[in-house]
Parts: sequence; structure tokens; C-alpha cells
Amino acid sequence: MTRSRLYPLDLPPASPGMTIGLYGGSFNPAHAGHRHVALTALKHFQLDRIWCLVTPGNPLKDTKNLPSLETRLEGTACMMDHPRIDVTGAEARAGTRFTAETLEWLDKRTVGIRFIWIMGADNLPQFHRWQRWQSILERIPVAIIDRPGHSLSALSSPAALHYAWARLPSHKGAALARMKSPVWSFLHGPRSNLSSTYLRSNTTTQPNEVGQKP
Repeated sequence: MTRSRLYPLDLPPASPGMTIGLYGGSFNPAHAGHRHVALTALKHFQLDRIWCLVTPGNPLKDTKNLPSLETRLEGTACMMDHPRIDVTGAEARAGTRFTAETLEWLDKRTVGIRFIWIMGADNLPQFHRWQRWQSILERIPVAIIDRPGHSLSALSSPAALHYAWARLPSHKGAALARMKSPVWSFLHGPRSNLSSTYLRSNTTTQPNEVGQKP
């Protein structure tokens, strides 16, 4: 399999008419759970490509001991290892710290591209804490992939309840990118137990837990 293409400070190339999933995060470190979310979204929502947006630093997390962007970009590309997944640190060049800002920046630099935002269900319970979170849902369709232990908390979260009326049934996922926002879909299914927090707190890992595909 071809390794994911790496674009340290540039946006990956794209053509009008493409449907691209935006998967943002610190990826500290990238692991098989991230890859599972990306591959699940790629298939279920019938995306042409996924762009992994490796953030310079998550405003909601302590970044004091965060590895360099270069290190996390390389680790994410190695883990994803898929010809239709690109890895970019373009947010560093854009100077954006928040997702809402990044989406506005992308809108000014892309033409004719349909984007959806991808995230694991573990992010939904705190989504209402994101800066201008409502504007994100009003701007872009959102695909949420289930994570172990987060199904109930995600679907009972302030964001999920506030936009319950805009939820698209998962079996209609192929239509998500073509629908007018706000719209979101929650996909149940096989889940990965791995998390970056777990891996950072355990210095002894199995070979397939970090840096390699499962």
C-alpha cells in the first residue's frame, strides 16, 4: 500500500468536484484508532480523499510537552499509510488556532470542493466548548465516528441535543457531503480502543499500537 502523502505546510492538491474529509487533531501520537476513524469515514461517506490537518497545538489541551509539528506529521503519515489520505500542517502556515478559522481560510483557497468535518465520538461531548462551534455546524457537514465508551455521552451532549433535528441517519451517509448545513451523522460500528492519552501514559506498547498499522 502507498504511504500517505505528506504536505508539511501546504494544502494537498484537489480538483473541483471532489469530496474531501477534513480530519483535524494533534495526533499525539497518531495511532490505529485514528486510522480506523479515517478509513471508516473514507468508505462510509464515499469520500474522494481525506486531509489530516495536524494542528500546531490544540487550544483546549496543554501543549507544553507537545512534540514538534514535524514529528507528528511524520508519525501521522506513517500510521495512515493510505493512497487517498493526505497529511498536512497547513494550519501552521495559515496561522489559525481554531477550527472555525481554519474553515474560513480553506473557503478562500479552494473552489468547487465539498468538505465534511470528521471527528471521533470522544470529541462530541466537548464540542460546545470549541470556539464558534455553532458556526462550524452551520458551515460544514459533520461526520462523527463512534469510539468505545462514548456513544451515550456523545449523543446526549449539548451539541448533539441542540442540533438533534439536523441529524442524518447513518444509512444515508453517502449523501452527507451534498447536503446543506447544518447536518451531521453519527456512525455506529466496529470501534478501536486505542487513544493518544493511553499511549502517552504507557511507555511500553505493543508493536501495532503506535507507528504501525494494526
